[in-house]
Amino acid sequence: MAPATVDALVATLDEHVKSGERAQVISGGTDLLVQMRSIDKTPRTIVDIKKLAETNRCEIGADEIYIGAAVSSALMNENAELRKLLPGLLEAADLIGSTQIQGRATIGGNLCNASPAGDSIPAMIAVGAVCDIASSAGQRSLPVEEFVVGVGRNALAPGEVLLGLKIPMPGARQSSAYLRFIPRTEMDIAVAGCGVDLTLDEKGVCTAARVAIGAVAPTALLVPAAADALIGTSLDDAAIHAAGEACTAAASPISDKRGTVEYRKKVVAVLARRAAAIAKQRALGA
Repeated sequence: MAPATVDALVATLDEHVKSGERAQVISGGTDLLVQMRSIDKTPRTIVDIKKLAETNRCEIGADEIYIGAAVSSALMNENAELRKLLPGLLEAADLIGSTQIQGRATIGGNLCNASPAGDSIPAMIAVGAVCDIASSAGQRSLPVEEFVVGVGRNALAPGEVLLGLKIPMPGARQSSAYLRFIPRTEMDIAVAGCGVDLTLDEKGVCTAARVAIGAVAPTALLVPAAADALIGTSLDDAAIHAAGEACTAAASPISDKRGTVEYRKKVVAVLARRAAAIAKQRALGA
């Protein structure tokens, strides 16, 4: 079913909660449809939000950028202004699947899927994205770093739905970058990922920073110690190295066929250093 309004959407979800019947929201479906064919074949009502005006908003305001939960990665990457304002997030969105998949895939769906290796999640955390959540009780906001609560688990209560993401408008000399490492050159799951957002003053000194890491813990993590290592410095090699070491210390990865614990801890530090250097150059306008 495809409700025509947000009120109808939350009413539908509420009805299913009260009746004990399962309902699941679909925006792009690139995770959901695969899961339904493999690991989760139980019956449910599919609630399509792809046609709602609210979930298709992609607006750049004076103080805030809003990206609806149904806005595809392809549409984001076709927006030249978004690419300029949020290069790190757009880099992450461009890594989700193939070109064909990106015509359907959304960063909202990537977030709700709550994979530890979801590329857009650390990138969203780095730029300070906040979830816009609706239910029959009204709307609430939640920082992305608090949204994913475990592997495959998010903070949405029964009857709630993610409408979109609110992102503070970047200021002067502020920019971002996202990097990941994968075993293959294309279409693989991250061994580690890192998003960095930096703000510099007129002299090139870092006045604000956010660093987030992915695929090296049960959830993507904001790493305040990495930001602290950068703030107040000219982002010299020592500061950037310290930020990388802070990311290694914050990581709690597992060993699997894609990498050992030790390897992932080393790689995430390398990615943090490289992403910080890229964000610095972008913030300087280089």
